[in-house]
Amino acid sequence: MVGAGLAGTATAIRLLRFATEPVEIVLLERRPEHRHAGVAYYPAGNPWSHVFNIQAGRMSAFREDVDDFLNWANEQADRSTWSAEWRDITFGESDPAPRRLYADYLTRRLTEAADEACAGVVLRAADGEMVDLVPCAAGVTTVIENLSWPGEEPGHGAATLDADHVILATGPELRHPRFAAAVLDHPSYIRLPYTGEAVERIRTLSPSAVVAIIGTMLSAYDFAALLLRQRHAGPIYMISPSSLTPSTYPADHRHGVLDIPAPSIDVERGSATLAGQLEAEWLRACLFVAGQHPEVHPAVISERIAKAWEAYLPELIQNVSAEDLQALLAKFGSRIATLRVSAMSYTTALVDSAYRESGQVQVITGRVTDVRPLAHDRLALALSGGGSPRTVEADLVISNFGREFDYTEVASPLWQQLLVSGLAVPHGKTRRGVEVDEFGTLLTADGRRSGAISAVGAPREGDEIVRHGRLGAFGFNLATIKNHSVSVAAHVLRNLESRYDSSEPPTDGAPTPALENEWAQLVSLEIQRLAARERPRRAEYREQLDLKLRTALGQFDIRTWLTAINRAAVDRLTEVSVTPRELRTQLQLDQQPTTSNRTLQ
Repeated sequence: MVGAGLAGTATAIRLLRFATEPVEIVLLERRPEHRHAGVAYYPAGNPWSHVFNIQAGRMSAFREDVDDFLNWANEQADRSTWSAEWRDITFGESDPAPRRLYADYLTRRLTEAADEACAGVVLRAADGEMVDLVPCAAGVTTVIENLSWPGEEPGHGAATLDADHVILATGPELRHPRFAAAVLDHPSYIRLPYTGEAVERIRTLSPSAVVAIIGTMLSAYDFAALLLRQRHAGPIYMISPSSLTPSTYPADHRHGVLDIPAPSIDVERGSATLAGQLEAEWLRACLFVAGQHPEVHPAVISERIAKAWEAYLPELIQNVSAEDLQALLAKFGSRIATLRVSAMSYTTALVDSAYRESGQVQVITGRVTDVRPLAHDRLALALSGGGSPRTVEADLVISNFGREFDYTEVASPLWQQLLVSGLAVPHGKTRRGVEVDEFGTLLTADGRRSGAISAVGAPREGDEIVRHGRLGAFGFNLATIKNHSVSVAAHVLRNLESRYDSSEPPTDGAPTPALENEWAQLVSLEIQRLAARERPRRAEYREQLDLKLRTALGQFDIRTWLTAINRAAVDRLTEVSVTPRELRTQLQLDQQPTTSNRTLQ
């Protein structure tokens, strides 16, 4: 597992829970401080005032266990080191919660999964940076710089490690700030705001300093709010070409999925009309929701529409050229981000008040084209767009680093090597991320699988857009990573474990007459097994499943059918047409297991 942040840890948990035969899972992280947290959640870069942009009730790492994060935070977390503001709070479903808590939450769930794993299923942590992969007949030979294991001194140079499968969980890639080439090492320029050094620099800033924040979205709000909470008195400029800012969730917001008519788009009318058609259909959908669903708060109508449109967008996208799709994504990327997800009032209320009432926060429309040093450690930002070119001077510039969509531009040695070797190719339709198949396996330029190499999270953004219609940050966010962790872990284990067979089930997985009446129950047992946290319950469900199959099929080899049942169960667990809470009810996961006499003996 390359990367031990959110995506890597979530997938490792699933591997530990799903595995039924011995397997060694190596969780590799190049930045030890990011382990089980990534840049978004690790404590040093996220002060207590940085909260999740969605409600605490939506932060479970498991779609089928929607209240898991709340249960951990309210009943299991060690609060002895929490800040006074949060120490005595009982979190509700719609409440804000500090992002830094997520590292402890994921660590706890990973430890539990390792403790409850089947015999021979082992988790190993390792530090180091993977820089190359070489597929071979037995799997993949990996090249790792500075590899070290727990208790060892940091390694030096390159080491090789053979693996049966490699899963890439490398997270969002950093975009090069070309406009800031002259000030990358300047003391008044913060390129990476989510670091301990950056947070300390902001905390020790003179209260009267002029601050320029490049960006106006969620990250910009994080740091504007941090400044305001420490009683910063100087002006704060937030700068972006769109000047769009996030909406605020209503206090009692609960996630929901609506049935909304499909957008009517005629691509034959030409690319010049696409934006106008989409805007007209969006307005029609807004009017539909307002009229048919008056219970939906106006602030989240756009979120409901964007979610409902996911079902229709893949077919529409197939009929749009790559050039037109890329142009639409580039032009409306910020707009899509604001429509698809809002933010918590804990953050937005403070910043919006300073923007709309006191004027301390000013939103400036413009693109930063250059940042140059001035005397006394001040910086000058050259802006274009939004009128005539102009300059803004500041004592501190916070650059919300942004992510690099185009993987031909990423700085990662591993991704550079994968692209050079042809093991990975940029996503052709969107130029966002890389090409993968339905199971997340990397594809070559001619569409063949690159070998035993899969990806989860950010590298699959373009595929998520085209395959599932998930736009904005939903191409790689927590909701998507939850599903990736399930589908990739199950697929990898299907290929590795001897209890599964690589051949396809007869009749393409449709139940035989002997299984037809039992099919729904067989899939339900596998769902229960995959969702179970405790090892004895998983063993019980597996035993019941095997017994039913052998009873129905006699001496027939059941491994092939276990593959089909597992795939069907994974499809149900990753269903996105319903909310996680609705999914749990549909899957009947709150029911107690039926214990067989054979299991108790």
